[in-house]
Amino acid sequence: MAPQVRAAQNVSRMCMVCGIENAAGLHARFFELDNGELVGVFRPRTEHQGYPGRLHGGLASTILDETIGRAINLTDPRAWGVTVELTVRYRKPVPLDGDVVAHARITKDSGRLFEGTGEILLDDGTVAVEARGRYLRLPIDRIAEGDFEDEWFADDRPVPETIG
Repeated sequence: MAPQVRAAQNVSRMCMVCGIENAAGLHARFFELDNGELVGVFRPRTEHQGYPGRLHGGLASTILDETIGRAINLTDPRAWGVTVELTVRYRKPVPLDGDVVAHARITKDSGRLFEGTGEILLDDGTVAVEARGRYLRLPIDRIAEGDFEDEWFADDRPVPETIG
């Protein structure tokens, strides 16, 4: 049985990954699952390709980085992380003809630093891209300028019951 979606995480106005008003962005959504994982989902467009019909590797890395970094919110909703290190292994090409689905979880939380792993899965469950990351936990006022409350808000779109 597929894990159940507990909640959708917040999105932003202009973030490259989740910004709903960013015309160049991925418009990704993030879902907290009942198995303790976070799932990031986006629908690639032709401008996201590397080779024809294939997702650009940098965008695969981007969605994994964001999904792993956000997974800390499963246990600490007020936590913010800045990427310190990200290692990515590309196993198979990611096609452009469907949703890109990244699963992530936190593997170590030592207070100031946290670590996680994630993977992009193909429709048949095969791992296409995997990543391991380390993140520095910082307060939002040390990361962003201005009034962040105007940029970060609830994702009010319908939430699926499960994610494939």
